[in-house]
Amino acid sequence: MKFVSWNVNGIRACVNKGFIDYFNEVDADFFSIQETKCQQGQIDLPFEGYYQYWNYAEKKGYSGTAIFTKHKPLSVKYGVGDDENEKEGRIITLEYDKFYLVNVYTPNSQRDLARLPIRLHWEVNLIEYLKQLDKKKPVIYCGDLNVAHEDIDLKNFKSNIGNSGFTFEERGKMTELLQSGFTDTFRHLNPDTTDAYTWWSYMNKVRERNIGWRIDYFIVSNRLVDYIQAADIHSQVLGSDHCPIVLELKDVK
Repeated sequence: MKFVSWNVNGIRACVNKGFIDYFNEVDADFFSIQETKCQQGQIDLPFEGYYQYWNYAEKKGYSGTAIFTKHKPLSVKYGVGDDENEKEGRIITLEYDKFYLVNVYTPNSQRDLARLPIRLHWEVNLIEYLKQLDKKKPVIYCGDLNVAHEDIDLKNFKSNIGNSGFTFEERGKMTELLQSGFTDTFRHLNPDTTDAYTWWSYMNKVRERNIGWRIDYFIVSNRLVDYIQAADIHSQVLGSDHCPIVLELKDVK
C-alpha cells in the first residue's frame, strides 16, 4: 500500500503547478493533502477510481484537508470533537478493517507564538484521540505537523531554538506522542540522514540551497513498524513550499 501526504498550500494554485501530473505518476492508494484553501464547489478533481473526502474551513481561502483513496472506508470522521478547531477543517479520519488513517494540518503557533496556547491545547486533544484509536486498531497518522522534532530536522537549528515550530513545548508534545506507542517512519528508516527537509521558505534561493525544515510526517502505531517498506521525501517535486512525502507499507493483516 502506498500513502502520500502533501501540504499543497492552496490546491487550486498547486493544480496549476503540476499537481495532477504528480498525482497520476505516484499512483497512491491513499493521497492526503493539507492547506487546501478552498470551499466546496471551488474545484473539481475527477480522479477516476478514487473516493474523495474533504474537510473545509469555514474561513475562505484558509486551512482545509482532503483525502483521495482507492479504498472505500468503513467510516469517515471530521475533527476530534473540539469545536474551536473543527471550524478550521484540520482533521480527517478514515476507518478501515485493519487500521485508521488520520490526515492532519496542525495549527501554526505563528511567528510571535500568539497561537502557541491554542496549539498546545490542540496537541493534548489530538494525542489522546490517537491513543484511543490505537487501542482499537493501528493508526497511520500523517500531515503537516508544523514541528521539527530534533536538531537534525532543520538546517539552522541553533538560531531557531524557541521559534514557532521549534519550541521546547511543541517538540515535547511530539516526543510525548512517540513515547506513547508511535514511530516516526522516516527517522525509523533513516536515523542519521541529514539535509532531509519537507518545507522551505519562499525567500530567495532558500529551497535551492536546501535551507529547510522537516515538518511533514508519517507516524504509525509501533505494531506497524515491521510493515514499513519505504519512507521517502520527494523534495524534487515543486508546486508548493512543501514537498510530498511517501510511505509504503506491506498490506496490514
